[in-house]
Amino acid sequence: MDPAETGKKYDKIAQWWHDNHHASDYGLAQIKRAISYCTNRGSALDVGCGSGGRIIKELQSAKFKSVSGIDVSEKMIKLAKSNHPDLDFQVHDICGWQTDQTYDFIVAWDSIFHVPLQMQAPVVAKLCKMLNQQGTLIYTFGDASGEHLSNWHNDQFYYSTIGIDGNLKAIMENNCQCRHLELDQFPETHTYIIVQKK
Repeated sequence: MDPAETGKKYDKIAQWWHDNHHASDYGLAQIKRAISYCTNRGSALDVGCGSGGRIIKELQSAKFKSVSGIDVSEKMIKLAKSNHPDLDFQVHDICGWQTDQTYDFIVAWDSIFHVPLQMQAPVVAKLCKMLNQQGTLIYTFGDASGEHLSNWHNDQFYYSTIGIDGNLKAIMENNCQCRHLELDQFPETHTYIIVQKK
């Protein structure tokens, strides 16, 4: 699955997504928990930021000095720029994106589970390497291993995961530690993890 194709699929539902998620509290309790681990609140990055909204606002409320976001959907980024004109949003695929910037906090809420299966461990490694010392990362994944297609909004969306064991291995190999892990929508396989750089 080409992430650019996923971006085009989200282009089709960008306005719907914005209308239904910008004021939601979905995931905010978990993100607030992750922010509580931050020793520094300089730079924050939202990977798969969509149209902005609730998560971006939470990062601003937490007093991060700079907040930015990336997403593969051009229409989502257009909405994010409109919703938060004072912040930096860019169209990027996390799989291929290269940057020298490092961050005190990174969130990838319900986003990187769309990247190709073979890129799961490399993307987790990339996010870990983008953290400053004592930096914190929160992201979501499925408690399983493999890839599948799911029907949603009259389209098919690709998902992949290396499961709990694979994710724990990836973070430990990249100088990070698990601070919290939870299947927060049990019996659904939705998992979130809070990671901190040593």
